[in-house]
Amino acid sequence: MSSTRQLHLGAFMRPASIHTGAWRYPGAYPDANFNIAHLRRFAQTLERAKFDAFFMADHMAVLNMPIDALKRSHTVTSFEPFTLLSALSQVTERIGLVATGSTTFDAPYHVARRFASLDHLSGGRAGWNIVTTSNPDAALNFGLEEHVEHDERYHRAREFYDVVTGLWDSWADDAFVRDVDEGVYFDPAKMHVLNHKGEHLSVRGPLNIARPIQGWPVIVQAGASEAGRQLAAETAEAVFTAQSDLAAGRQFYADVKGRMEKLGRSPDHMKILPACLVVVGETVEEARAKRAKLDSLVHYANAIGSLSIALGHDASKFNPDEPLPEIPETNASKSGRQRAIDLARRENLTVRQLAQRLGGYAGLAMVGTPVTIADEMEAWLDGGGCDGFTVMFPYLPMGLDDFVNLVVPELQRRGLFRREYEGATLRENLGLPRPRNRFFQS
Repeated sequence: MSSTRQLHLGAFMRPASIHTGAWRYPGAYPDANFNIAHLRRFAQTLERAKFDAFFMADHMAVLNMPIDALKRSHTVTSFEPFTLLSALSQVTERIGLVATGSTTFDAPYHVARRFASLDHLSGGRAGWNIVTTSNPDAALNFGLEEHVEHDERYHRAREFYDVVTGLWDSWADDAFVRDVDEGVYFDPAKMHVLNHKGEHLSVRGPLNIARPIQGWPVIVQAGASEAGRQLAAETAEAVFTAQSDLAAGRQFYADVKGRMEKLGRSPDHMKILPACLVVVGETVEEARAKRAKLDSLVHYANAIGSLSIALGHDASKFNPDEPLPEIPETNASKSGRQRAIDLARRENLTVRQLAQRLGGYAGLAMVGTPVTIADEMEAWLDGGGCDGFTVMFPYLPMGLDDFVNLVVPELQRRGLFRREYEGATLRENLGLPRPRNRFFQS
């Protein structure tokens, strides 16, 4: 083996598969996203494979697409993240449990309390994915007629982080003496009242729960904009990111970790984990056939809508069975347009095939045998593109089982992935330090 490091692996599990056609794949569980028995089985399978974390995204709007597309979506119903992860904490022992918590549509006291509770319930396995919630439809569910402006959301998020982490530090680790003889439950000298009054938030404190087992739950962040990268550099300990290829991954990795160093943070104290859809076959041809079958299950009405958004043009007017025509620039997203064009040219896709790809999943994908997939993952790790991956499964349960039973052993054989967990907490398994309490000496 050429690498001196090991991969960290998280599993993106909400929705249970990000691919639009996943619930229709032959043999898949159509209700995988909203069936506790299935989700319990997935979490336990991931834990047996020694995955670092079970990662739940969250969506707070249903009416965010035309109803003809919406009625075909398997993401319209799902469990609230804290409720589900609290349940899963009782049927697992080592795997991390990461949930999204919005800094735009929630209150810091609520977020701090919920994550501290999850950390105690799980024995120190909680992680907070900080999001500002980009979907404008979510604003309509929280009393707003328009979404909060992008930069303002990130300014609020930065203050929100300071408040939440300050609340986690409300108590010294040894504050709760519980002296039965003297009748003293806690030492008041080891309680801190935050009294935060800032531009966006006013929070008195203290938090009404002991300091989390990990000190703080692991801080995860997913923004890719300039503001998002800066927030990650300042706060994140794990980054969930979408990168199309190794060159893009290498640039993102160097940028964010470089920002960390300028801020005086050790780059080792952040794990960058690009999202990757993995389709496994006994041969490369079999894996490609599985991916093609999966993409074919995306309804064309949904797919062509996704392509139109990406290109900034009405793609329904194109011949679906011919190559993509020349696409002039518009005021729509230039990067989204270029990614779609590049994908079509690189893989010689017809309009229909491109639409189905974008309508299903168009990001980084590894489609091949356990050996070729391990080769690609090792190349990313050695090439400075990642510290591991956030794995997305094409359909459940087979896609997960294929990865666990076939790819993980190949990674272990090469020394690229653990055979046993390093510790009991998510921080220990990610190799992250326990934060010092800013108000009390440990």
